[in-house]
Amino acid sequence: MTGNGVRVRYEKKDHVGFVTLNRPEVLNAMDLRTHEELAAVWDDVEADDEVRVAVLTGAGDRAFSVGQDLKERARLTELGVPPTSFGSRGQPGWPRLTERFTLSKPVIARVHGYALGGGFELALACDLIIASEQAVFALPEARLGLVPGAGGAFRLARQMPLKIAMGHLLTGRRMDAATALRFGLVNEVVPEEGLDRCVAEWTADLIRSAPLSVRALKESVLRSVDMPLPEAFSATYSWEERRRASHDAVEGVRAFADKRDPVWTGR
Repeated sequence: MTGNGVRVRYEKKDHVGFVTLNRPEVLNAMDLRTHEELAAVWDDVEADDEVRVAVLTGAGDRAFSVGQDLKERARLTELGVPPTSFGSRGQPGWPRLTERFTLSKPVIARVHGYALGGGFELALACDLIIASEQAVFALPEARLGLVPGAGGAFRLARQMPLKIAMGHLLTGRRMDAATALRFGLVNEVVPEEGLDRCVAEWTADLIRSAPLSVRALKESVLRSVDMPLPEAFSATYSWEERRRASHDAVEGVRAFADKRDPVWTGR
């Protein structure tokens, strides 16, 4: 199945949803139309049980995404549209990926070239990041009189040491792929020619895992990461409740005992 909008390409194959920001002529900058198309894609990713993992990337060979389309923002300002702050509630495409806190499927960011501003914020909102050696990350909003309102200010400070995060947030300094790997912001850094192969290896491993286990783990980890441990143990997680009562919870152990590959149904 392929769904090609003006701004976003979406293809589903072998349990993977491939989502491509498709504005290479402007380094995959995101305008309001892009956010509208992306929202429809994320709705489908969540609703289609045949899709078990999504891969988000940018078209062309220069950028994942450079974030907000600032030319469009300038035009909106001239028309009297007030500037945004943190979050996108009330804006086209809400809830955007950066605020889809209950999206249960894992999302991999495949990053080559520039991931700046909102592009970096998109990557930070993904569950895994696989980057090429040429990837460049930054949140340059402070240099433009803006703030990284799509979660960059919050996620960067949670995903790397605070002083390092503050240095990048307050100055807009760029970070190369090796530095991102050193601070644990990305899962792997590979040569450009090996990027697709590496992403395919990760998607294959995710698909080998039981889909309900993956969804239960994603929910429980993200919901509990800031909880005290006693609360984390006693909390109720809806996808874990579904996993416990599922066919797959029995199938995995049975397949191990039978020395065969499990057949997951997601039920």
